[in-house]
Order: sequence, then C-alpha cells, then structure tokens
Amino acid sequence: MTPLICISSMATRQLLATLCTQWAASGGQPVALESVGGVDAARRIDAGDTCDVVVLASDALDKLLVTGRIGTPEAMAQSQVAIAAAPGTNFQIETLAQLCASLANARSIGFSTGPSGKALLEWFERLGILASLRDRLVQAPPGTPVGNLIAQGVVEIGFQQCSELIHCKGIDLLGPLPPGSEITTVFSAAVCRTARETVAAAQFIAFLRSSAAFDAIRQEGMAPAGLL
Repeated sequence: MTPLICISSMATRQLLATLCTQWAASGGQPVALESVGGVDAARRIDAGDTCDVVVLASDALDKLLVTGRIGTPEAMAQSQVAIAAAPGTNFQIETLAQLCASLANARSIGFSTGPSGKALLEWFERLGILASLRDRLVQAPPGTPVGNLIAQGVVEIGFQQCSELIHCKGIDLLGPLPPGSEITTVFSAAVCRTARETVAAAQFIAFLRSSAAFDAIRQEGMAPAGLL
C-alpha cells in the first residue's frame, strides 16, 4: 500500500507523528510525514509539489485555497503562543505589566516565522513597544525552534507555539501570554490538488478531526478545534 504524503509545519510535527502511527495501527493507509517550516511548506504546495494532505495554520491554507492548490481546509487543533526563557533567568510574565517589564530588561528576544511570529509583532505594535524592542528581536530561521535559540544562548527569552517549546531541552517554559493577551493559531488540514489518493486523504483528515485524536492533541499542549 502506497503511503499518503503529508506535509506540515513544525508546530504540528510531534502531534502528527503520533497520530500517523495511531491511524496506521487502526488500519488506515500509512502516512509519510514531512514537517518543515510553515513558510517553506506553503511555498512547496503553491509550487505544485506532490502531496496528499497538508496541515498548516489556517491563514496559510486560506491563501492556498484562493490559488486553487488545495480543497477546503478543515480545522483540526488550536494552539497558544507560549513564552520560554533561559534557565536561571527571572522573567515574570503573569501580568501584562510584568511581561512588558521583562521584555524591557531582556538582552535578546526570539520569535518565530509564520503566523504566530507575525501576530506577535502586531501585538507588540498595539502595545506601543515594538520600536523599543526591534533592535533586540531575533527571528528564528524557518524550521528552527525558538527554543533552540534559547538553549544555545542566542536569545534570553522567546515566543513560539507551546507545542514546539514543550519538546525543547535546556529551557524553562514560563507559560502562555497573560490573560487577555492570548495569541491563538488554528491548524487545519486539507487535501492537495496534487493528491494521488484523494479518498484516503479525506479519511485521514476526518480521523485527525475526530475524538480519537483529542488525547494526542491535548498532550501536545493544544486543544481540539472549537474546544479551546
């Protein structure tokens, strides 16, 4: 049986690896998963790479839908942006005032590419602090977890999807953004126009959205779509 080809962003890499195994164990068609930076994944689908299923942030899939590269996206999971720091630092983030003070004192601040990074910069702009932070902002290359930059000492504090930060060693996961400041990304799945196995691809997406996937979604620091 030829495996389905699934391309995803790094934010859902571990989740999809778990669910692909679970799906195959239940008798589903095997899935060959490739996880890359979300920007690169969208570029490849837009260029017409052969792929059965793509899982990306919903706004990225909406653009691919407009260009006719995919079928209708279906929401799968929701993820919050979280904050991590180098061990031994004493950044306080429980309130917005504390977080802003911590950022003012940070020597360097990491953030990701893709929709969560864009949303973070827009949030800084709304708070009126972007200009004061700009010289200390470090954007992780596509496919590189912000947690790696923290662990390597490149940045002191960083922001990324919780699902990515929880798997990074050598960092302290501080928690989500303060109440009222949450940045939520919805991840969706779609059948690609280049799909070779459209029926099996649709069945796999239905599984990703089903209650059978909920435990794995929650274990990765996410919430099933519509339940956050």
